[in-house]
Amino acid sequence: MQLDKVVYQSEAAFEQYKITSLAERAAFLRKIADQLEAIKEALIPTACEESHLPEGRITGELGRTTGQIRLFAKYVEEGTWLEVTIDHGDPERTPAPKPDLRRMLVPLGPVAVFGASNFPLAFSTAGGDSISALAAGCTVVYKGHPGHPKTSLMVFEAIQQAIAAAGLPEGVFQHVEGGISEGQTLVQHPAIKAVGFTGSFKGGKALFDLANSRPEPIPVYAEMGSINPIIAFESALANSEQVAGQYAQSLTLGAGQFCTNPGVIFVPADMAEAFAQNTGKVLADAAGQAMLHEGIQTAYHQSLDHLADTGGLKWIQKAAAKDAGHPALALTDLDTWIKSPSLQEEVFGPFGIVVAYDSIAALLKAAKTLQGQLTITLWASESELTDQAALINTLQDKCGRLLFGGVPTGVEVGHAMQHGGPFPATTDSRSTSVGVYAIKRFARPFAYQNCPDGLLPKELKEANPLDIIRTVDGEVVK
Repeated sequence: MQLDKVVYQSEAAFEQYKITSLAERAAFLRKIADQLEAIKEALIPTACEESHLPEGRITGELGRTTGQIRLFAKYVEEGTWLEVTIDHGDPERTPAPKPDLRRMLVPLGPVAVFGASNFPLAFSTAGGDSISALAAGCTVVYKGHPGHPKTSLMVFEAIQQAIAAAGLPEGVFQHVEGGISEGQTLVQHPAIKAVGFTGSFKGGKALFDLANSRPEPIPVYAEMGSINPIIAFESALANSEQVAGQYAQSLTLGAGQFCTNPGVIFVPADMAEAFAQNTGKVLADAAGQAMLHEGIQTAYHQSLDHLADTGGLKWIQKAAAKDAGHPALALTDLDTWIKSPSLQEEVFGPFGIVVAYDSIAALLKAAKTLQGQLTITLWASESELTDQAALINTLQDKCGRLLFGGVPTGVEVGHAMQHGGPFPATTDSRSTSVGVYAIKRFARPFAYQNCPDGLLPKELKEANPLDIIRTVDGEVVK
């Protein structure tokens, strides 16, 4: 079948691509960024048309995408990500000689990548999963998202132009289309060695289970979203109207179609009603936004209908209609929230729940019931948090990124960003899908023992011809 042929082409290309130098790989990545910028006049309106996202948003997303690619190019060249570690041997050591050991990270092999609907550029064809896999030295088989097929093909063609300019085999980056069946076949193909996924819990968990049922299980790095709680203390709500506006703006950003959308906010009980009403007023004036596609819009309103049957919710703002992503807001108490597992499930869209808590002890109890999250945000003064080590330590166990102030919807691309979290936010809390450390998902440690220097890769040679930072006999040197 065609898919089988594509994957084996990727496997064949891997044999050549994995031995490219760091400089060659970095140059290739920069060519991808250049090609994307060269087609922006056609790419941006196409992405807008397919995703229903505004031009300003897509323009910014293209800049984020090319910036991320160039960041990976620079990081690849630096070489620190390889974790080169050398322990010199000592043949005279007694009672047994000490072997010479040289360890570094090497690429896993062909990677299957499933893009997201909500970021047609930054988390799609040339998004973080694809680029971090290419940066690691892996080839990629990308499964196009049905929500933006023309955008995906345009980006794929730009990558192919970069491949040709770099003199690499076409199979370095492959593009396939299809539905659930094709996705399952791709994950189960024996030549695929890892999977990157951004999307729903149902989809990510299904791929994870498939990958682990293979004769040779492979890692699945699935980012599946969360409810990203905000925990507000009294000082943060001194100006309830202003803070309500900030929360409403974050909740409705991009029609709430962010994996970091703050779907629940915990508020002191004596301030909860006023905060909820102020937020509701802002949401009532917010226009409904076109969602990414009809399937997401239908699922959003079905989720709201399901929650309407949940007891203990006071609806502050109901969705005005089902013709778009109209915002909605509910208010409840902490006991109801704890006892209702459905309230911890992500609603992908502009919906939030205000949860009233009456004590820090009760708040700590709720924190312990939280499922894994991408982010948790604290709105509090430093003095209010001075004696809250137990709460902060609990929250650390529950998320990948803990914010002190602000809103979680912005995810900076950089060296220190952590975009991941405990299950069910992701399938592997040890990884990130944003930032340079995403590269390490698609590499594995490998060691040479007593290998002659002439046979070693440049990264491990005694003279360090690449001038990269290495750990030698326990000391970090260059």
